[in-house]
Amino acid sequence: MGTPRTLFDKIWSSHVILEREDGSTLLHVDRHLIHDIAGIIISELAERGLPVRHPDRTFAVPDHYTPTRGRSGPDPLAGSPHAGHIRTLESEARRTGMTLFALDDVRQGIVHVIGPEQGITQPGTILVCGDSHTATHGALGALAFGIGASEIAHVLATQALWQKKPKTMRVTIDGTLAPGVQSKDVILALIGKIGAAGGTGYVIEYAGSLIRSLSVEARLTICNMSIEAGARAGMISPDETTLSYLQGRPFAPKEHEWDAALAHWRTLPTEEGARFDREVTLDASAIAPMVTWGTSPEAALPITDRVPDPSEVPDRERRANMVHALDYMGLTPGTPLDGITIDRVFIGSCTNSRIEDLREAARVVDGRKSVVPAMVVPGSGLVKAQAEAEGLDVIFKKAGFEWRDAGCSMCVAINGDVAAPGERCASTSNRNFVGRQGKGARTHLVSPPMAAAAAVTGRLTDVRRLMEGHA
Repeated sequence: MGTPRTLFDKIWSSHVILEREDGSTLLHVDRHLIHDIAGIIISELAERGLPVRHPDRTFAVPDHYTPTRGRSGPDPLAGSPHAGHIRTLESEARRTGMTLFALDDVRQGIVHVIGPEQGITQPGTILVCGDSHTATHGALGALAFGIGASEIAHVLATQALWQKKPKTMRVTIDGTLAPGVQSKDVILALIGKIGAAGGTGYVIEYAGSLIRSLSVEARLTICNMSIEAGARAGMISPDETTLSYLQGRPFAPKEHEWDAALAHWRTLPTEEGARFDREVTLDASAIAPMVTWGTSPEAALPITDRVPDPSEVPDRERRANMVHALDYMGLTPGTPLDGITIDRVFIGSCTNSRIEDLREAARVVDGRKSVVPAMVVPGSGLVKAQAEAEGLDVIFKKAGFEWRDAGCSMCVAINGDVAAPGERCASTSNRNFVGRQGKGARTHLVSPPMAAAAAVTGRLTDVRRLMEGHA
């Protein structure tokens, strides 16, 4: 019997091509997801005489610059200042023979939604993308992380990447979530506990009875925001829930290859007794619906709490940061979070735009009216089609919500979907940085049902009161 190994160690060691004395490791990359800006990188490589090494392992989708309305006309990119990026990506993907989810393809959507949805994301693989939220894919037992522009070029040309081995952290979450509490609340609670730099230098593996009880879609939300805790990646050991989710998906193994894949995937979970460099625990039953009050995801508190007072914080640097954040957010210490007036609601992003997210939001919205501008942006064309088949779009539209096409939308605010200066937005996205949703926009991160509750009340609202029938 050898030393018990973690999921991370198994994947890392099986992908090593070369190790240098300085600790850098050349890793084989199984899957490379690319979006809008990568088309230019492919063109530049071609000018240097460098072809895409493995177009069969490269998957292209426009998402960041994609407009989420006006797509049914003769030119869905008419008037878009970023049309060139999308057209270049699509033309280069077609030229090189990689798989393309084009703007007119019903499968098109946010890259971190369609990867799992299509079965491209698989246990035991190394998957990279030029986007920090690539950590999302770790929910299916992959080692997935974001890379920069030069690294995108390296992977396109070589199907390999130099990396330094990170440390490992296990976050064990046991217990049961109370009604009205979602996976988004779990990850916000964790970030609030360990801080936005708490995972720096680590790959986080999520474990415990709560994680095992969650759907894959809920797990994707948790792994998605691992980067907001500073981690290099987030992972969950594959189990029967994972395998059931993948079976039959378009890019999942078929027939006899499926049986071989299952046999391999079942060897991957972290073994009992495996050691991690750091251990963190959370009690699921103690987590309440969360909301951020500041300009970092770590500025998260239960909706039942109040805006914190910087004068009560002894650390001078942290106190100064809090003062700056409260000034930007236009909030006063001691104000109850439940009741802060909002101006706009956004439901979408690679964190919370899957069918389960839309169902949870629709349950709150059903029979009510939004009192502020609100939009729902499905994570893919297939999510949108499924939601429409279930009548969720009707519920949202009757309540006054805009029902959009798939894309990153207001999460990144570089596609025409922006909040105005000074507007306060309840958002299901992953970042509440200064200007993230538009210059001067103020973002409060919440779960889908909490965003829905904010829309129909016009303020940050404990969704549990609406679930009990109290507006």
